[in-house]
Amino acid sequence: MKHTKAIALIFIIVFFGCSVKKNSTVASSSGQLKILCYNIHHANPPSKTGLIDIDAIVNVIKNADADVVALQEVDKLTKRSGVDEAKVIAEKIGLNYHFFRAIDHDGGEYGLAILSRHELKEAKLVPLPQKNVAEKRILSHVTLTVQGKEFVLANTHLDASRTHDNRNVQMEYILKYFEDFKLPVILCGDLNSVAGSEAINMLDKQFKRTCIDNCPGTIPHDQPKRTIDYIAIKNANWPVLAYNVIAETYASDHRPITATFKIN
Repeated sequence: MKHTKAIALIFIIVFFGCSVKKNSTVASSSGQLKILCYNIHHANPPSKTGLIDIDAIVNVIKNADADVVALQEVDKLTKRSGVDEAKVIAEKIGLNYHFFRAIDHDGGEYGLAILSRHELKEAKLVPLPQKNVAEKRILSHVTLTVQGKEFVLANTHLDASRTHDNRNVQMEYILKYFEDFKLPVILCGDLNSVAGSEAINMLDKQFKRTCIDNCPGTIPHDQPKRTIDYIAIKNANWPVLAYNVIAETYASDHRPITATFKIN
């Protein structure tokens, strides 16, 4: 009899323990949607040349506790990293993920990733144009449903050349691409452009940035002076309940940003 009760107790602990863990990865705060945007510098802390510290990135994402995460500068099986970074990060946190290849690099791939507590649907990769020859850039997006609200989450990393030519044609292309979308679209990314630049002025004609005035800097990581990382929205009147630049100074050369929307 005691043996039977012990087995039953073990079953209850295992069953409910798994249930709690599973539910914790899909439950969003009622009526809210939190987005994290982060250029992770292929998980290389700028103070540690050559070191790959995946756990540092994982801790930042865990502590942010976002529903959806847009990452830039992600390695997949490169020699310098040795791992599929999006996969490892997602598995350590318990998130769904999709990696989007921008270029082949160092024996592997390099690009963007989207992670989410919710199912990722209709993942698409869109090559971006160039006016001058430089590293190839892409736009990525997925469709998500959170608390009955369907929307598109997009992620990009615009050109980093000294001139603005490539960034301008890339932003123009992105806006044209999303011009006829009916669903809400949330665009995240390292846009390599500050407020007042032509690329951001174009963005403002179609999207609403989650921070417009007196925005904290996102780069460099130790003493940020410029804001070049953004979360912006179109086709939805979802109020921004909170916007934050996380004061993270070790894991990457960018600071991550979060925006929390009220979606119903």
